[in-house]
Amino acid sequence: QVHMMESGGTAVQAGESLNLSCTFTGLDMTLEPVGWYRQAPGKARETVATISIIHWASYAGAVKGRFTISRDNGANTLNLRMENLRPEDTGVYYCNFGGWYEGPRFPTWGPGTQVSVLP
Repeated sequence: QVHMMESGGTAVQAGESLNLSCTFTGLDMTLEPVGWYRQAPGKARETVATISIIHWASYAGAVKGRFTISRDNGANTLNLRMENLRPEDTGVYYCNFGGWYEGPRFPTWGPGTQVSVLP
């Protein structure tokens, strides 16, 4: 059974930075595309960034140039470096398997990690 555990979220001021991490268990991520997703209050979950098995990254327009996705296959961990955070980045951040066009693969999500950006 595949599990995801996200961490690193907290409350920050606009303009600050955060690093999020996600650890996968139950499936080796080495040969899988993976990604970050977020859900803002009252909105549907959206794709933030994905990274392929050859480390090709894709980003949502709203975060491009501010966020950097990376993967550590040896640790089965996915990371997200978020810089110059904005209040509209507030939400719960999740990770999952799946590429940009495929979308999230597994219907069961981890607990997510809350990011709150104060103006």
